[in-house]
Formats: sequence, C-alpha cells, structure tokens
Amino acid sequence: MTKPKRYTITSALPYANGPLHIGHIAGAYLPADIYARYMRQQGEDVLFICGSDEHGAAITIRAKKEGTTPKKIVEKYHSQIKKAFNDFGISFDYYHRTSSELHHKTASDFFTVLNDKKELNIDSSEQYLDEETQQFLADRYITGTCPNCGHDAAYGDQCEKCGSTLSPTELINPKSTLSGATPVLKETSHWYLPMQNHEEWLKKWIKEGVLNGELVHSTKEWKVNVKGQCMSWLDGGLHPRAMTRDLDWGVRVPVKDAEGKVLYVWLDAPIGYISATKQWAIENKKDWAPYWKDENTKLLHFIGKDNIVFHCIIFPIILKAHGDFILPNNVPANEFLNLEGDKISTSRNHAVWLHEYLEDFAGKQDELRYVLCSIAPESKDSEFTWKDYQARVNNELVAIFGNFVNRSVVLTHKYYNGVVPTCGELTVIEINLHQEIEKSIANLDKNIKGYHFRDALADAMNVARIGNKYLAETEPWKLIKTDEERVKTILFTALQICEHLTKIFAPFLPNTVNKLSNILNLKGELKARHTINKAELLFAKIEDEQIEQQLEKLVKKPNGSNPKAKPMKDEITFDDFTKIDIRTATILSAEKVEKADKLLKLTVDTGIDQRTVVSGIAEHYSPEEIVGKQVSILMNLAPRKIRGVESQGMILMAEDNGGNLSFVSPTKETENGCEVK
Repeated sequence: MTKPKRYTITSALPYANGPLHIGHIAGAYLPADIYARYMRQQGEDVLFICGSDEHGAAITIRAKKEGTTPKKIVEKYHSQIKKAFNDFGISFDYYHRTSSELHHKTASDFFTVLNDKKELNIDSSEQYLDEETQQFLADRYITGTCPNCGHDAAYGDQCEKCGSTLSPTELINPKSTLSGATPVLKETSHWYLPMQNHEEWLKKWIKEGVLNGELVHSTKEWKVNVKGQCMSWLDGGLHPRAMTRDLDWGVRVPVKDAEGKVLYVWLDAPIGYISATKQWAIENKKDWAPYWKDENTKLLHFIGKDNIVFHCIIFPIILKAHGDFILPNNVPANEFLNLEGDKISTSRNHAVWLHEYLEDFAGKQDELRYVLCSIAPESKDSEFTWKDYQARVNNELVAIFGNFVNRSVVLTHKYYNGVVPTCGELTVIEINLHQEIEKSIANLDKNIKGYHFRDALADAMNVARIGNKYLAETEPWKLIKTDEERVKTILFTALQICEHLTKIFAPFLPNTVNKLSNILNLKGELKARHTINKAELLFAKIEDEQIEQQLEKLVKKPNGSNPKAKPMKDEITFDDFTKIDIRTATILSAEKVEKADKLLKLTVDTGIDQRTVVSGIAEHYSPEEIVGKQVSILMNLAPRKIRGVESQGMILMAEDNGGNLSFVSPTKETENGCEVK
C-alpha cells in the first residue's frame, strides 16, 4: 500500500425527516470533521462530503403524519439540518441532497450499469402490503415479535434486542407502523442484488484486507465491532436483497414497465456521496473521478453502528459490481450515545437537539464538540449527561486550557506591555517540558490517524495541562521581584505553548483556536518582540441554572409514574381487540431449546387443550422454577416454527426499564381457559 494522494471522507447522509441530535453528531459527523480538519492541516488533498437523504418510506410517513407532501418535508428538514451543521462548524466541502436532478441521474445511471451487466436479477416474491394505506411496506415499517428471542418490537430487517438479522416474513404477529393494521402478503416484482455471489471476496477483503490478490487496506485499523458485525452477517450466509421498492417517492427505476417502483434507499443513498462529489466538482471546476476511481485515493465512511453492514457489505458489493469504483479503506463506525440513563428517543422527545443547543448556548459550539469527543462511543455505547457536560467545561476547558492562556497573556501585558519577551537560557524544566509536548503531539498524530479521537483529544489537553503546571511550578508572578530575566524565559515558553495549542486544537475546537490566534496576533511563527493583543476569556463557566433548565426540558413529559415507559402504540378499534383471544393457562413442563440460549419450550394446559409454546424467557427463568406457574397465553396467534419447534401461541410477559421479564398472571388461582377481557 502506498501513501494516499487524496482522501475522500463521507459521513452518513442524515434523513431529512427530522432535526439532528447529539447522538448523530457524536456518532458520524464530529469524528469525520476532526479527521478532515486534521488531514487538511497536514497539507493533504481532502474532500469531505455529505448531504440530506430525502427519499424512502421514512419521508412519506412523516409527510402523512404532518398532513403535507414529501417535498415540503424534505425542504423543511434539509434546510434545518444544513444550517445546524454549518452553525456547529462541521466543515463539509460540499453538502448535497438526493432530491437533486444530478443525483437522480447519477443513481439512475448506476442502476442501469448494474442491470446491463446482469448484476441484478428480476424476481417475484410476496411482500407485505398495508391494505389501509395501499402501500407496500419497507422492512423498517413492519414490527412484530422476534422469532429468536421473543422481543415484541423487532423490525422487519433486524431485532435490535438480540441483533438477529430478519426478513419481514419471519416476524410473529407483524404490524404495519403506518396504520397499525396487520399487513397482507401480495406478490410483486423487484430487482435483486444476489449478495450470496459475493461472499468469498468480501470475507477476504474484510478479514485480510485483500482484494483481487492485492493488499488494499490494513485490517488492524478496522474496529473490532465493525469486523465482528460484518463477519456475523457473512458467517450466517448472505441472501438476495431487493434493490427496488414499491413507492411513489424516490429515484424512479429506469426500466420500461417499472411504474410505481423506486430505487431501494441503500442503493440510492450511498450513491449520494458520488453525486455530491460531482456537484462539488462542477462548482469548483475540478475532476470528480479521482476521488472515487483512483486507487491512490483513501475512501473513508464515518457512520453509526446501525449502518455498518450497509457500508461494509451492500455498498461495496454495488461498487465492485459496477466495476469502475474503489472500495472503502475503512469504515470507522461508532456505537450509540445514550442520554441521562436512557436511549435517545426522537419519538419521546428524549434528545438534545443540535439546533436547540445552539440557541440555548450561543457561541458555545466548541464546548459541545469537546464534551462529545471526550465521551465519544468509539468502542462501546457511552452516555451524555448535563452534569458531566458542566463538569468537563468548568474543570477542563475553563480551569486548565482557559486559565493557562489567560495567565500567560495577562502576565505578558502586565510585565512587558504585551510584547513577547526575549528567551534566555533554557533550564532542565524547559527541556523536559518541550520533550513532553513533542511526545503528546506525536501521540495525537498517531491517535487521529488510527481513529482514536478521544485519546487524541486527551493528548491535546495534556499540552494545556503541561502549560498550566509549568506556570504553577515556576510562579513568574513571584519571581518577577527577584529574577526578571528568568521570568522572560518563562513567559516566552508559556506563549510558545499557547501557539502550540492553536495548532493541536484546530481540528477539535476551531472557534476557540480562532479566538486564541487573534489574542496572540498570529501572522506567522510567534517570536520575541512580537506584540500580542489583550486577553479575552476563551471559555465561561456553565452555571447550575443553565443545567437545570436543560434537565427540565427532558422531563417535560406526560405525568405518568414511569417516565422511561415506551410510548403507547397506535390506537386500535374495539373490533380489533375482540379478535385477540387471551386465556389463563398453566405451564405443565419446560425445557431449553437446543442451541438457543434465550428460548424455552413450554407445554401448557390452556383449559381447551395442551399445546407447545416457544418463549424467549430462558435468561430470566429456569425451567424448574416455572413448572406449575399460571400464566396468560395469546391463543389465536398463527402457529410458527421457531428453531425447528412449532409454537402455538405466545406467553404474555411484562418488561421493565431494565429489560427484566415477569409473567402476566392472575392475582389469584383460576381455572385454565378463562378469557382475559
């Protein structure tokens, strides 16, 4: 592998169906921005692109909920998202949108190449249709019970509780998220990507970094969680995946007699990176092709963990099948950021919205950048709390970084009228100090290039700590009375450290660095007899009142006893309820299902019959402790084979905030077969 000639950096295209929150920023956008800024600082040719994903069922659903059109939805949220990114300081070279004419043409042409090369197969299959809305349902708009663990809110493509990859037809008791109705299967034709044909090269590429017999990327650089999720998919065997959908909003399938069909979002959206590059090239009179077709380009996708398989498996297959494009060198995906002890939830409004933060904390973009980077969910889920935000700003940015700079500048003005003094003889203290700083800078370089941004930020802050400690130990404010020449050396050294801070914090805190550069009056290298400007506070303390206001925002919810309870599902009619047959029953026997840690096979007496039910409760109850237990059973659920065992019903369980299950049982013993009404 040779040193790259250029870097193409992408961040996941945000859906234009809602505003940005801090989880989005910490996961995909801030890490990419830090990396892009640093590589530009190193003099590299960097292209950092993104754009709004404006197609797919998510947009149409939002439009229906708000009683408007998809076009008006994307106009509203594209503008809001783009402004929030800009105000926060995410340094995209170009921010595009997938509703543009150029993108439609680029995606359409891409599909045509794949289709002409016979890389896609047309096939008919039964897919779920919501009869109330007369809309075929994308995988994410079908929910039901996971056949593997029993989780009752699994999606049609994945169970987020056990991580199993699913197809909608595997769900037990599927429901449409559009109407709440039970969808029906209806035959439809689509263009499929035969992913199973690509398993062999994908495994070598992901595990060994080898493509077409050549080493193309370092597997040591790839995160363990990224490789693990990819190999889980590959080891389970890939299957054909439809690359088109039955929708009226999106990029039309460019084939005769394909009316009412659009490109699947995971074909459409990643091509948005390419169309964004084309638009940037047009406006800047550049050639877009090397950024996507030259093997000397390093392609990086910054995303959250929910997008790993799409960027590491589906999109690379599409790129390779096309034949003219390079594959990503790395996909440094982050895990999820939680908020105040709970998952961020847009539906429950349990989120810190970026545009609201920028209004409530005007001019404090860098404070949030600092905190989000310092707690970034790089290898596991992490948590944002307002108290921690306050502590990091006050105890680190204000007390260490800001304090050091302020003392250095104030003392220079006090003793030397703002003129940088001439450096005298360096002592062991200064020699050791410079060695420590050089070590921190070297570590920072290694950590940023290895996608360890938390560690890199710690390296940067360590330089400020070194400076703060230096002033505290040398005490120039005391020494000025006895040894003015020594004070000149101390303040010259302190101001040199300040200059270092403008360079090493530039990728992390760009606004702060601009302020500091203005204070130092930097126009080149800081030297003796250079005049600096007067001190300004780089950071201000976050007061308790500000934090309390933010916490109050999060608790403004309906006055229920459990603020962490999931929101109510869509309303149903009384007629819907009468179709459900729930009875009392007694568990006669229980045993573990072979090769399934979470499943128990139960024999239950329903009062009507004895039947077998498979239930995902093995992590909560042992077989021995539940025999003889009276429970509630959903009787008229269609039988379903789960791990080879036919399950005839569902045991009703209650799940608390911690994920613990308990039986929904009669409060006193009753006959089996009694109806629950």
